[in-house]
Amino acid sequence: MKHPRVIDVLVIGAGPSGSAVAIDLVRRGLDVRVVDRAPHAFEGSRAKGVQPRSLEVLDDLGALKEVLAGGSTYPKLGIRAGPLAVPWKMFTHREATPDVPYPNTWLIPQFRTDRALHARLSELGREIEFGRELTELTQDEDTVVATVADADGTEEIAARYVVGADGGSSAVRKQLGIGFVGTTDESDRMLIVDASVTGLARNRWHMWPGRGGKFIGACPLPHSDMFQWMIRLGPDEEPPVKTDDILRRIHSHTRDRRIHLHDIHWTSVFRPNIRLAKSYGRGRVFLVGDAAHVHTPAGAQGLNTGLQDGYNLAWKISQVLAGADPALLDTYEAERQPIAAGVLGLSTEKWGGIAKLDPSSMKRGKDEQQLALTYYGGPLAPADGTRTSTLRVGDRAPDAELRHADGTGTRLFDVCRGPHFTALAYGAGAARALAALAWPTDGAQLKRLTVGTTAADGLTLADPENTLRDAYGLDGDTLLLIRPDGYIGHIATRDFLTTTQSAARAMTP
Repeated sequence: MKHPRVIDVLVIGAGPSGSAVAIDLVRRGLDVRVVDRAPHAFEGSRAKGVQPRSLEVLDDLGALKEVLAGGSTYPKLGIRAGPLAVPWKMFTHREATPDVPYPNTWLIPQFRTDRALHARLSELGREIEFGRELTELTQDEDTVVATVADADGTEEIAARYVVGADGGSSAVRKQLGIGFVGTTDESDRMLIVDASVTGLARNRWHMWPGRGGKFIGACPLPHSDMFQWMIRLGPDEEPPVKTDDILRRIHSHTRDRRIHLHDIHWTSVFRPNIRLAKSYGRGRVFLVGDAAHVHTPAGAQGLNTGLQDGYNLAWKISQVLAGADPALLDTYEAERQPIAAGVLGLSTEKWGGIAKLDPSSMKRGKDEQQLALTYYGGPLAPADGTRTSTLRVGDRAPDAELRHADGTGTRLFDVCRGPHFTALAYGAGAARALAALAWPTDGAQLKRLTVGTTAADGLTLADPENTLRDAYGLDGDTLLLIRPDGYIGHIATRDFLTTTQSAARAMTP
């Protein structure tokens, strides 16, 4: 294929997963375009829970400040029975610790999360091209050509890679002919309504249980007078459309006529799709987010899993474009597809339990927070690798509170923030090896960090409170390689130089 200009990456879809992959690619200096078939940014609350691990990702991508400003922690559940409301702690509120700076699930309507990501993309000099729909996709060994249509006609966009982030009905996935295995229960439907409300306290996520799994929930959306209403419909029930009909349905179920809806901002009928793509791409085209996996809303997993898909994929595309072995891109599916399969099981179990009013299904804990997700045992994290007393290769790299030589404090995450790898040497022997470690000039660069001893070059920090030592399980000289997506790429407690260089070769030009 010959085209006058070939960009590096075309991203199709501007939701959280597509925006995340685009931000990461652009900050690495790549030529990126983002198209979306919708006429404008998404306006609903839909996926409203952002998990602690995703908050860390958003921190690294530069979008966290606006996400925190647009949300809050979750209120307690208020399980309603007539005029009575029984408080139920859905989440255990946790205080920040040195290794986990954002310990609580964040309540924020999806349109604000999208807005924060789009604003960050705009800061980096890229704007989303709305109202542009994919109609055809072809590729050869070197290039992908996407035909997109808008009100003015069609355009062929040539790119070295394409990322399909265009949702559960993904046109990219269909163009590739990739199967989407699973089920859709057409009889199990939920009407979602974003509406301004009076007559209902905002200090609870209200839940009115009913017979046969029917229930109504109303979750207050932060910094607004809106609630997200979740109305589980009967198998043959037509979803109400008009404001008066929706309010009548709410009054009929809740028996609370003090509730009034004013402006309805967004509605949608949800069906619990539970599906996983047979593969996460073909050739030079990859799938992320709902294009690769769809879940029930229980446990707030879908948006978070998709966001982290993009975060896993972007640095690998960038490294391959810089000259790394293309086999690095095979690790995207190998690492992320098992994660999505596990999340599908978790959210499906929670959804089924909610229908039965099982209290345990309303609890949220470490499984949902995604801090313990690991790539251990995958192609970049062999199970026979060295480990510390707390960490294995492939685990999330924890945060820590460290100090500069002048006594000022810093976080390890502050050091790691950015599109680079980080090598962390603990102890004099590891520091000497780090100083001798060769690193390619192309692709993501290496930030060298020494803790516990003075280094000739790089950044030297102290760990006076032992927060790094404890979180990382360090009891002797150790050299750790942290990947650009914040996971442990290698652990060396001996043969520092040889083993670290060997691990790095799989991820660098």
